[in-house]
Amino acid sequence: MSTAPIPVLDEQICFALYSASRAITARYRDLLEPLGLTYPQYLVLLLLWESEPATVTRLGERLHLDSGTLSPLLRRMQAAGLVTRSRLPHDERSVQVSLTERGSTLRHEARGITDLVCAATGSGLADLQALRAQVTLLDDHVRASH
Repeated sequence: MSTAPIPVLDEQICFALYSASRAITARYRDLLEPLGLTYPQYLVLLLLWESEPATVTRLGERLHLDSGTLSPLLRRMQAAGLVTRSRLPHDERSVQVSLTERGSTLRHEARGITDLVCAATGSGLADLQALRAQVTLLDDHVRASH
């Protein structure tokens, strides 16, 4: 028989992270809806705004998404006129994703979203940057432990 204490929900880091993630994602959802974007589409656009074009493989690595999740997302984004997808001439297995004019334009329309979400947290920029660094380190350690 184990002598370990019975886990309590409010003491679990997994629940605190899960709950905070859901709350922040819901805030993003409210802000992105007028732009016709979902949160996962916004994440793809963020990466492409940083550096485009990008391969599907690279997007999947950065977003921690498998191709079974990412491919339908990119198809919907292409149907919405946000991105184009094309096979690389030197490697037919690789698909490159590029922004359309509409996808590029959304960068300007979405520019205040991060500030609004940050304000919703009730924390200052320095605190949020420190928290992000801690959560990123936590993520890296957990992923490396597999």
